[in-house]
Amino acid sequence: MKSFVTVFVLLMLVGTAFGSTLVIKGSNTVYPVAQLWAEAYKEINPDAEISIEGAGSSTGIKALFNGQTDIANSSRWIKSSEIEQMNKEGKYFIPFIVAYDGIAIVVNKSLEIENITVQQLYDIYSGKVTTWNQIDSSLPKNRIVPLSRDNASGTFEYFVEHVMKGDKLAPQVQQLASTRAEVEQIMQNKYAIGYIGMGYITEDVKALTVENIEPTVANVNSGAYPISRPLFMFVDATNGLPTGVIGDFLRFALSPEGQSAVLSVGYVNAYGIE
Repeated sequence: MKSFVTVFVLLMLVGTAFGSTLVIKGSNTVYPVAQLWAEAYKEINPDAEISIEGAGSSTGIKALFNGQTDIANSSRWIKSSEIEQMNKEGKYFIPFIVAYDGIAIVVNKSLEIENITVQQLYDIYSGKVTTWNQIDSSLPKNRIVPLSRDNASGTFEYFVEHVMKGDKLAPQVQQLASTRAEVEQIMQNKYAIGYIGMGYITEDVKALTVENIEPTVANVNSGAYPISRPLFMFVDATNGLPTGVIGDFLRFALSPEGQSAVLSVGYVNAYGIE
């Protein structure tokens, strides 16, 4: 049922790429799979030019308003303020769910912790808990260094809404402009903690279980992992459904081949693959 509306709309996205330029901006989380789609798409359509930029979900949606992108990648749903702006400007954006993602909680590999709860995450990021031994008495009495994406990030928006329940992050939380910056900081700081899209998990950091559930494809797909969300591509349909290279690229992204690429970067496919 989740795929019916999208498949129906995609069937209406007629048109083929003929040397067109496609601009994609937005979510750092969606970036890895969008990049794979672009590479595979260009093999099929060698004349197509595709530009991809990952600078946060809000940046992508803002670019869609300004006519500076064809597709806005987003790891969050559109905000009420953005809906109001659409109404004010007479614009109409359509979302496509392209994948699902679990938000992984990551720490330095040398820190002897394996699991964390959602309440403990709230306590750390709200400033209620400030040292690791407050989480577990066997951990060192060292100050926790909490890291976060900045407020242009859809991952930030989701974390604040679903983990922080809308409450603000503590002043000591360091906000960074990219997921890669979070990973690098955690690699360098034994007492740091951060949250990233699970497609960015590497051997350089340790991904914790959350409520004793691992951030895996199977656990996100089943709904067992407690911090997961859909990933979107938004397009401007103010003057009708997109055609040409935009429609063609979206069809490819949601095809069996495109959805297989979702699995290859560690996310969960939205459609078509069991």
